[in-house]
Amino acid sequence: MRKLLMGSACLVLLAACSQPTDDTTANPDGSDSASTGSGTMETASADIGEWGFDIDGMDRSVDPGDDFFRFANGEWLDETEIPSDLSNYGMFTELALEAEQDVQNIILELSEAGGEDGSVEQQVGDLYASWMDTEALNARGLEAIEPILADIEAIDSHDGFAEMFATVHSPAMYGVGIIPDPADTTRYTVFVGQDGLGMPDRDFYLSEGERYDQYRDAYQAYIAELFGLAGYEDGAARAETIMALETRIAEVHWTQEQSRNIQAIYNPMPMDQLAALAPQFNFEAGLTSLGLDGVATYLVAQPSAIEGSATIFAETPVDVLRDYMLFHTLNGNTNALPLEFDEASFEFFGRTLNGTEEQRPRDRRGVNLVGGVLGEAVGQVYVDRHFPPESKEEMEALVDNLTAAFEERLENLSWMDDETREQALLKLSTFEPRIGYPDEWTDYSALEIREDDLFGNLRRITEFNWNEQIEDLAGPVDRGQWPYPPQTVNASYNPLMNQITFPAGILQAPFFDRNADAAINYGAIGAVIGHEIGHGFDDQGREFDEAGRIRNWWSESTNEAFLERADVLGSQYDTYCPLEGECVNGTFTMGENIGDLGGLQMAYSAYQRHLDACCDGEAEVIDGFTGDQRFFLAWAQVWRRLYREDNLRQRLVTDPHSPSAYRTNGVVRNLDAWYEAFGVEEDDLLYLPEEERVRIW
Repeated sequence: MRKLLMGSACLVLLAACSQPTDDTTANPDGSDSASTGSGTMETASADIGEWGFDIDGMDRSVDPGDDFFRFANGEWLDETEIPSDLSNYGMFTELALEAEQDVQNIILELSEAGGEDGSVEQQVGDLYASWMDTEALNARGLEAIEPILADIEAIDSHDGFAEMFATVHSPAMYGVGIIPDPADTTRYTVFVGQDGLGMPDRDFYLSEGERYDQYRDAYQAYIAELFGLAGYEDGAARAETIMALETRIAEVHWTQEQSRNIQAIYNPMPMDQLAALAPQFNFEAGLTSLGLDGVATYLVAQPSAIEGSATIFAETPVDVLRDYMLFHTLNGNTNALPLEFDEASFEFFGRTLNGTEEQRPRDRRGVNLVGGVLGEAVGQVYVDRHFPPESKEEMEALVDNLTAAFEERLENLSWMDDETREQALLKLSTFEPRIGYPDEWTDYSALEIREDDLFGNLRRITEFNWNEQIEDLAGPVDRGQWPYPPQTVNASYNPLMNQITFPAGILQAPFFDRNADAAINYGAIGAVIGHEIGHGFDDQGREFDEAGRIRNWWSESTNEAFLERADVLGSQYDTYCPLEGECVNGTFTMGENIGDLGGLQMAYSAYQRHLDACCDGEAEVIDGFTGDQRFFLAWAQVWRRLYREDNLRQRLVTDPHSPSAYRTNGVVRNLDAWYEAFGVEEDDLLYLPEEERVRIW
């Protein structure tokens, strides 16, 4: 939904690992308050292998010091094929597909149960039925969307288009959303950011290279095709002018790395200043029509892009704006139109941009639709069936131990002065972990869902979600809201709330297995926990204090020491090039890379605390692997992933996470314990001299 935009400018506001809670306290001796796997083999069989790791997936012919990612995963990488309906495939995918099957079973059971109007059973069943009834979808043709297209065709002025921009359902050249106010996170504010492009990022319009030329040609052809499918003439000519318009918009858009700089995107403005910045958009009337008036200040993320887009808007002829709106309205609703629209959308966004060979089965896409928009309705059942209370208790213990380990590291950092250390420890002490599922579930009873109206269902869902946010705007910030349903395979940190969130979906093997060796749990979910904690102190998260407010709590000398280390890490990642001439952007991926490095450092310290408490500091050797070796192998196993080339190229442009090989090799080569565990020496390819290894946390 465009009006709930959190786009590239707000990536920093929700840092995910891809992407609750009574706290417990670690025991004084450093042991966990519940079992987190054993330091020995006195456990039941793990879900993966005997102790939590897939030994058969390794390539032991590779020296771990040359390519640790391949040493741990090489056989799996060689033997695994990306399913034809996916753009990439890895451990996250495997777990997500399992959760998807679990959710499908729940949806089908709820559908069969039936229920009164407004009941979970009725809503889930009818939404899924409306999605699956493709015969009715094709028979209706454009009937549902024709009134909206007619309204667009009737607009004959820039003022008319500015008014349409400010509606919940319409595409626009800017996006808005409601977020906690970074100046006072007990209240909400309105976010305004750049928008208006049909391809994933400005780089797809502006980058040089044959493949990008092909993307642009295919996008223009797709625009023309949608016009043809909708019965409009001169689709090719319309597509050419739309492409030219969007290219102009792309030229004023900020880059991804600019848009993740919290100091750059934090631009609070009262309405008169926002209105003066881009008078062509008539923000005063538009935001009022959305229910967003009366806000003290609006958070404008990319002022120059908003100003530039408004100028472009004013200079664009009305007939071009009309075509632009017609196309984006069609494009935004292809999944609720006759199947030929849906298939055309897949051909461009799926096959061309991501390299996916065929579209996913419709029933599975329907599961993801229902599991997304009614996520907490099916999520309650999912938690009851697939997330035992013991898992929650053990995760709480792991979080406690990771937090204690990081506290020790902060207390002993040589490059951090005492003034800054005090503030860092204060922030860490106020972290709020949320594990498994929310304390309160969303009530969907007011949402109208009809069995025979997919298009209307999706619009009413959009309105329902928007109205929920408008209600929030008037009151204090609700700290209990979750960014995704509990069946999600992800984890995240929200700096505005100082919350780390671990849904039930990710708390399964290979991330977390109650029967796995402790080294596996600490190297997998432990490092993920550390990753999310670390986001509170990465290059952007550190700009927020213990209350989630933007505040500089760093002394000048400590700030310089941090930046020096971060710059070295960024330079390392700049050299990683998975495609010829196309490399990781060390600045854009900085927060996630710091999260990975710090997370693994924290998890290793926590694992040593665990061993000190349970096993006199020693882990037994299992299948020839020491505890430290198993710890690092667990980290590498988590990041097993294959990419289609087009998907990888898109990720290099739009994803703040580095590709999986570098989330493994790029991290371990900076940790002294990895060198010791695997005997890595100077002639190994991943070797870094001690003085070049980055030690932040």
